[in-house]
Amino acid sequence: MQKVKRIRQDKKQLKDKHIFSNAEIVALLIPLMIEQILNSLMGTVDTIMVSNVGPAAMSAVSLVDSINILFIQAFAALAAGGCILCSQYIGKKNEEQANNSARQVLLVIFTISTIIAIICLIGNKGILKLVFGKVETDVMEAAVTYFFYTALSFPFIALYNGGAAIYRAQGNSRRPMVISVISNFINIGGNAVFIWVFHLGVAGVAIATLISRIFCAVVVLLYLRKPGQMICVNQYLKIRPDKQLIFKVLSIGVPSGVENSMFQFGKLAIQSTVSTMGTVAIAAQAMTNIMENLNGVAAVGIGIGLMTVVGQCIGAGEKEEAIYYVKKLTLLSEICMILNCLLVYALVRPVTVIGAMEPESAALCIRMVGWITIFKPLFWVLSFIPAYGMRAAGDVRFSMLVSTATMWLCRVSLCIFLVKAFGFGPMAVWIGMFTDWGIRGAIFTWRFYSKRWLEHKVIS
Repeated sequence: MQKVKRIRQDKKQLKDKHIFSNAEIVALLIPLMIEQILNSLMGTVDTIMVSNVGPAAMSAVSLVDSINILFIQAFAALAAGGCILCSQYIGKKNEEQANNSARQVLLVIFTISTIIAIICLIGNKGILKLVFGKVETDVMEAAVTYFFYTALSFPFIALYNGGAAIYRAQGNSRRPMVISVISNFINIGGNAVFIWVFHLGVAGVAIATLISRIFCAVVVLLYLRKPGQMICVNQYLKIRPDKQLIFKVLSIGVPSGVENSMFQFGKLAIQSTVSTMGTVAIAAQAMTNIMENLNGVAAVGIGIGLMTVVGQCIGAGEKEEAIYYVKKLTLLSEICMILNCLLVYALVRPVTVIGAMEPESAALCIRMVGWITIFKPLFWVLSFIPAYGMRAAGDVRFSMLVSTATMWLCRVSLCIFLVKAFGFGPMAVWIGMFTDWGIRGAIFTWRFYSKRWLEHKVIS
């Protein structure tokens, strides 16, 4: 009888023992959540500072950033592919291949970003004219200047993304967070100096961005060279292409890059629709976008961390552990989402007052944020968080196809239909978005419980 009891206790201990302890999960997720929140807040402060340069500068920065985001998201997707590859090798306890993968990630991301930077530098004004057509002369001149300096920064932001992904793959999210936070303060401090001391205008804004990204890249590459880490990358000039590893990085990174780019194109289509609704609607929608972004950043940080956790579980061959952590971190994301939405809703009225919004725009903004506070906790988490985990297992094409289809069919098409056919205002944007989240969440939930996402094999 005692023997049977002991066997049951041993089984319970094995069942309760997981790859990551709660302390390790917290240590991974907290820096990621802080980084996402601070980046979002710093971006808002940065926008306010740029507005002091003048309307032409503000318009130029807004136009060029809509292009820059496409490229930066592509770099982030490649970095995520590297994170998944490295984390799976770490889970398999193959540190040699993890190190080799890290070297190839840096080589690929640097090469691609440099080629894109060169194209943008050579075709600067031509690209801007092709994308935006005819704009006012002062706006175009400012846009050309801003695009020049930000294009120079592409290799640096790409290298930082790659280095940060390598650290996150090891479970070290604190170091990228510290580097990113310092970089944000450098950017804001640079803006202040170049705008108000040297009066460089939009060039000063761009130079501050360039300096902050150079800082990020240099510091993360210096840290990666330090021995004693699980992944140590040195002798950068001696890195040579490994076709097999490069293919693996691209096979994960490219579908995610396409998915991110399609989202950005969809946002541009929606912005174009909103721009026809008048100044009240445009102002309300702009502030609502900022509020909606703030109430989701903590959950995004959890999703990024989930890629590391699931990647290591899959690499270790522990598929049930991967399932367990997707469920656990999805629940945690839901709790964070509810709290964040309530906090943002409590702040939206004071923010509209501080922002000196017109009464009509403020009322419309508050009403839209109210609907977001109701529907986002219901639908958003299931439509995004499990997908992070499934991508980490190599299920990237399914995620790309579903996300792209629901975004264009619901978020974009439904929004345009409601505006054109029924004369809806900016609330049409959010009706389309809620529908997108709901359908996508249902599909991803089915995919998760079908366990088909576990059938992929990224590493041998």
